[in-house]
Amino acid sequence: MQPGDSYETGFDESAGKTINSTATCPECDGTVVADAGERHCTDCGLIIDEYHIDHGATKRQAPESETDPSHVGAPRTKTMHDGGLTTRIGRRRDGAGQKLDGARRRRLRRLRTQHRRARHGSKRERNLELGLREASRMTGALGLSESLAEQSAVIFRRAQAADLLLGRSIEGVAAASVYAACRCAGLPRAIDEVGDVARVSTERVRNAYGVLNEGLGLPTRPQTPRDFVPKFASALDVKAETRKRALDLAERAVETGVANGRQPSGIAAACLYQATRECGATRTQAELAALADVTTVTLRTGWHDLRNVLQTTETRADVDAAEGC
Repeated sequence: MQPGDSYETGFDESAGKTINSTATCPECDGTVVADAGERHCTDCGLIIDEYHIDHGATKRQAPESETDPSHVGAPRTKTMHDGGLTTRIGRRRDGAGQKLDGARRRRLRRLRTQHRRARHGSKRERNLELGLREASRMTGALGLSESLAEQSAVIFRRAQAADLLLGRSIEGVAAASVYAACRCAGLPRAIDEVGDVARVSTERVRNAYGVLNEGLGLPTRPQTPRDFVPKFASALDVKAETRKRALDLAERAVETGVANGRQPSGIAAACLYQATRECGATRTQAELAALADVTTVTLRTGWHDLRNVLQTTETRADVDAAEGC
């Protein structure tokens, strides 16, 4: 299919311009113009229903846009290098759903090749598309929301603008951007989880994240055991009272210094283990350790220290109560 085969000869898509052809109004032989998705006669006003392409906004009533019901297509997105304005060329069917013959399929294949080569004006744009595509793949594999996918794309764009990709793997920086988006949003995702779905090692993801954090000044905060408790509690499907007790224990661990210098996920698992014991829904240490991606020794050590703090607090409370009597 040639580009000129889609429309009639002399068809003008520009709004408000006279069509340069011999076509005239069938009623009064007046001048026919194309304007706002229709062809009409300037003399008698007759609308000739042959122009079905409307470049204007389509009016529709939507609950999320009551003030401005105009609709002009899909919104732009940061997750694509061209903002979501990509042109896709079909393979076996045309726009009307009809099957294409062999000659037209071969012609479209050549057009796709030329289109793919012309999409990028420079190597920088190719690297941007590769990084954004990799970040989108990982956010989908991790089950992250669309907002986090957008945020990870923005972080990757900022990293490229700051020349932080020089000498580093694009896949590693893309994975670090996904992890940085989770950290900025306060989502409890371990860097090992991102490393499992990345095409590079976890160590390279950790190094790239350090570069991003220092070079871009990301608004991240230190992770605490309280951040991981809801995630682990949902995975174990524990009761609400057990979840609340684990959150209280996580705060106590931070206040008493039990969590200092330790992996937050391990302390969160220890707090949840203690909460399940107190609420009569005991879970094994191996189960919680596997959930937190720590060893049973790490969980047991944190649990012993937490239990000692709780026993000391209870003993002190009993002594204070006895002295008060």
